[in-house]
Amino acid sequence: MAAKATEKARDIRGDIVEALMRLAAERDWDAIRLSDIAAEAGVTLAEFRGAFGSKGAVLAEFSRRIDKAVLEAMPAPDAPDSMADQPARERVFDVMMRRLDALTPYRAALKRLSRSLRRELTALPELARLTLNSQRFMLEAAGIDTEGSMGQVRLQGAVLVYARVLDTWYDDDDPALAATMARLDRELTRGERMLRCAEDAYRLAAPFRAAARVFCEGRARNRRYWRERARSRRDIDGDDNESFAPAI
Repeated sequence: MAAKATEKARDIRGDIVEALMRLAAERDWDAIRLSDIAAEAGVTLAEFRGAFGSKGAVLAEFSRRIDKAVLEAMPAPDAPDSMADQPARERVFDVMMRRLDALTPYRAALKRLSRSLRRELTALPELARLTLNSQRFMLEAAGIDTEGSMGQVRLQGAVLVYARVLDTWYDDDDPALAATMARLDRELTRGERMLRCAEDAYRLAAPFRAAARVFCEGRARNRRYWRERARSRRDIDGDDNESFAPAI
């Protein structure tokens, strides 16, 4: 009975995630087989398949667990150490550094994964999606809106900033992470300038977007009018007027 309880309490998914990350610190991505991960995790292939469908799915679970750890550690808005009253730049800086801190035990694995996955063209779209989803939650935790057109611009900017900072973080052996923080500060400054330009362009284009909407709505109404007129004529003429072809 005790053995069954222990088996039930075991976090098989967590064991598999940790096994993959241990192997990733030693081997390139394409050299890690499913059976290698299963053996490292102490599970059967059947148990592995019951938990995950692929290596990519294991990596996605790792990303989700890191995100969850960061989000759970974020102080409440009314806590003394909350960044809620700080400028957006400082809030983003804080969240990104928190995520890097959570990733520290896996730095060697992530460095090797980063290098090897760049050569795996089929894996790049999935890796981009994982990073995008992660940064969406990080920006939300920093109180940054990621919805709408400008929200997507902010999100893509955060992904770019994070990717550049990671390249510095991989080789930053300083416990204080001085080089990493300096790089993050520079990238956020650059990102702020680009975002301001994008926001200005978005505001300047507002009248043109409004005109385009009016034009499209008018065109749609015109199309509906002529379709309805053609339908009415068919109803009046019946089947005798077979050559009728409405000009739309």
